[in-house]
Amino acid sequence: MKIFKWGLIGLLVAYFGLVISVETWLAARQPSFEGAGIPMLVLTTTDDAGQTYEQRLARIPLEGRIYVSAHHWPRGWYRRAVKHPEVRAEIDGVVDDYLAVRVTGEERQRVIDRFPLGLRTRFLMGFPPPRQILRLDPVS
Repeated sequence: MKIFKWGLIGLLVAYFGLVISVETWLAARQPSFEGAGIPMLVLTTTDDAGQTYEQRLARIPLEGRIYVSAHHWPRGWYRRAVKHPEVRAEIDGVVDDYLAVRVTGEERQRVIDRFPLGLRTRFLMGFPPPRQILRLDPVS
């Protein structure tokens, strides 16, 4: 029983280490997955002090609109965009200003259905909390 207990603890520690490694690598490297067919954008958000932050995110085009999904544990960019919704996004080399709008209800579900996260992906992300979705509305 003791071996089983320590084996389980070791397995959990190894799994948490894997999740932390994957999330840290993604945050530090901010890789593009366009080669795998996932459209990307670079979102610029601003904090309370006016400092800007850039984050590469998957772009979810749906019904002529642009969405981004917070589906990892680190969500600083999402919190900043909600607090300061005037954001900037670079899409295919073009930079424009947008208003970040929280998406809920049926619209949120359509986005989730368009961009589902498989079991393997959720496993590598450590089964993060429910996704939060933002729609990027162009500023005229």
